[in-house]
Amino acid sequence: MALTRDFKDTVQRRVERDPKFRQELLASAINELIAGDYDVAKAILRDYINATITFPELARQLGKSAKSIHRMLGPGGNPRMDSIAGILKVLQSKENVKFRAECHV
Repeated sequence: MALTRDFKDTVQRRVERDPKFRQELLASAINELIAGDYDVAKAILRDYINATITFPELARQLGKSAKSIHRMLGPGGNPRMDSIAGILKVLQSKENVKFRAECHV
């Protein structure tokens, strides 16, 4: 099911005013990656990037083209692990957070 423009605008406004929401959105993308739901993770990352740093700025910081990043995070994209790690490094730095995995048994 495609997201409506209204929903995306609502997310955009919330991201702009709520730093905790931004961080949780980024954490959700990472959790989806770990869980193996790559399509959901890529969709969350796209929304996060559009609402915060923007693709052109992310591309500048990574030394890649914005179009390339759009493609790798698109529905048919298949990004390499080093590309995902680079993106997450920039995004964590922007949020001034550091995510780490924990094992709960």
